[in-house]
Amino acid sequence: MRPEDLKFSKTHEWVHLDGTTQTATVGISAFALEALTDLVYVELPKVGTKLKLGSPFGEIESVKAVSDLYSPVDGEVTAVHAELSDHLDLLKSDPYGEGWLLKITYVESQHFAGLMSYDEYRKQCAEEGH
Repeated sequence: MRPEDLKFSKTHEWVHLDGTTQTATVGISAFALEALTDLVYVELPKVGTKLKLGSPFGEIESVKAVSDLYSPVDGEVTAVHAELSDHLDLLKSDPYGEGWLLKITYVESQHFAGLMSYDEYRKQCAEEGH
């Protein structure tokens, strides 16, 4: 996927919304991954976990910090990228493809309006001084 085709949350998660299957694929932006530097661990929820928009669903740990991961949509986890626990390098080598974290069957929501385009997200990152 190209970042230009995705939506972004203020907390640096990206989401691809597939309106045909009501599936949201979620990952972490390349910008956030670069800021975290060397990754050592990622904790993801189990399939079947119900998530609320803005609620934490896991953690990512680097040598610098531990950061919470937040759901960009309301819904239920239908798939978790199990390979990541042994291959964290996938996050940085292909953040918008093989580096996905989980898939959520989402509930239509007016909250989608809070997600940003790639250009809006880049502007947010620039305003944060990065």
